[in-house]
Amino acid sequence: MRDATTAFAIALVDEWVRAGVTDAVVSPGSRSAPLALALSRDARIRVHVVLDERSAAFRALGIGLGTGRPAVLCCTSGTAAVNFHPAVVEAHHARVPLLVCTADRPPELRDTGAGQTIDQTHLYGTSVRWFVDPGPPTDEPGAGAVWRAIASRAVAETLGSPKGPVHLNLPFRVLLPTGAPLVDAPGRADGRPWTATVAAPRIADPHAPAELVRAYPRGLLVAGWGAHVDPIVVDRFAAASGWPVLADALSGVRTGAHAISTYEALLRVPEFADEHRPDLVVRIGAPLTSKVANAWLDAGIPQVLIDPDGVWLDPNRSASERIVADAEPLLSAVTALLDSPASDWSTAWLAAEQQARTAIDRVLDTAPEPFEGAVARDVAGALPDGATLVVASSLPVRALEWCMAPRSGLRVLANRGANGIDGFVSTVLGVANDGGPTVGLCGDLCFLHDINGLLGADVSATFVVVDNDGGGIFSFLPQHGLAEFEELFGTPHGLDLVAVARAHGAQAERTTDLSTLHDSHEGVRVLVVPVDREKSVAHHRTLWSAVTTGMRR
Repeated sequence: MRDATTAFAIALVDEWVRAGVTDAVVSPGSRSAPLALALSRDARIRVHVVLDERSAAFRALGIGLGTGRPAVLCCTSGTAAVNFHPAVVEAHHARVPLLVCTADRPPELRDTGAGQTIDQTHLYGTSVRWFVDPGPPTDEPGAGAVWRAIASRAVAETLGSPKGPVHLNLPFRVLLPTGAPLVDAPGRADGRPWTATVAAPRIADPHAPAELVRAYPRGLLVAGWGAHVDPIVVDRFAAASGWPVLADALSGVRTGAHAISTYEALLRVPEFADEHRPDLVVRIGAPLTSKVANAWLDAGIPQVLIDPDGVWLDPNRSASERIVADAEPLLSAVTALLDSPASDWSTAWLAAEQQARTAIDRVLDTAPEPFEGAVARDVAGALPDGATLVVASSLPVRALEWCMAPRSGLRVLANRGANGIDGFVSTVLGVANDGGPTVGLCGDLCFLHDINGLLGADVSATFVVVDNDGGGIFSFLPQHGLAEFEELFGTPHGLDLVAVARAHGAQAERTTDLSTLHDSHEGVRVLVVPVDREKSVAHHRTLWSAVTTGMRR
């Protein structure tokens, strides 16, 4: 009898390579042996072996986040597959391609008490773009075409619209090659995928949006996480419309002459916030990280949301119109129809930006000890052009939004789909897979949450860990006044993070000098920056006070 299992696994891997897949993340296990061996034996695939399945999943997520291509994620059956779930959820909400392959027991062993056997059918629910369980491979006529069609479609489904995770549940009866001839499963000629999928840009008629922009000279372009627009296109639109750009640090467009980076501080000044209410907002990407800004951008302001996949990114129910289109070609087309008017509105915003920027930088530069805002600004400013900064949720992403100055040449990424701190270390290592300078900025609890991700790291990356001995974000929230604050929210860990990092194979030091971010190094390096939680809250309040005082003069 011919070997169907080995042929099936080889056909899947070959089809994925034809579709552009370059990396696989594998967690050890027996039931997944056919696929793991096929991945390992194909020289065109880089295989990363990660012991902890949750860390493995976020490593694969990071590869997809950094490259826009899905990585194969492979594990054995049972709870190993369950541990993929957090990363699958993040990939779903963040629209990151991910090819999840869970090995399974054959149908006759399910619901029988067989070891390491759970119900893996639709394990990730509605978080996947497609689920398929092809059954155990068999030597049937036409089987090779079925296998290749499944593999080809799986990659296409990860690439959208919208992008996201796909789940292949793969039951195997035979785990190792039998030595028998393989079932025939030839691919298309010339290395082509079984089914090539061509994605066309989603184009909208620019005339109606252009008329809106002309009709509302007091407008704002708001760019949040996931905007996916060339900053040059945004800057040209801003110049042609006379509209400032409220640019989240995660938007990719906090650059150019029209970017407003200090809106968090400016909108805490009541006089400024009242006098600068826009008549119209066009938003690309998710809502801003800032709660202050999102509250200010309420439903009383007409708002147009542009999203290529038609996703409802509108938690405040403030959008009055949605345009399902790619923002970049639409903004370019609208710009071509505008007259580039002189704008007192834009001039006033940019003057306020300069004034607030000066006040913020003065506070950051004169603080007697490090705090989150200063660390975030300095890390973003110190990285060379072409680098990638991956910032963690909770306080680091907020500190970056509050304090990062506009700059070009830096890519900023984050796990903002579900906004969790889990899997951050592994995400950074996945992003670093392609070899460019990569820095992860996170808090101490976030770092500890995925410390397993450091085990066996096979890439170079730097982590800047703000060590405030606990959950610093909660010191900014109402819980801070509770008697149970330290026990339930502050949660001090009392650990020496340098020792912990070194125990997991990383280079590590405790420092307040971030100038070494420029230094070249091999492997993983961890810079632990000590911060006092209580003083940090006071320093951030000083930021807002300094801007308010400056704006009232």
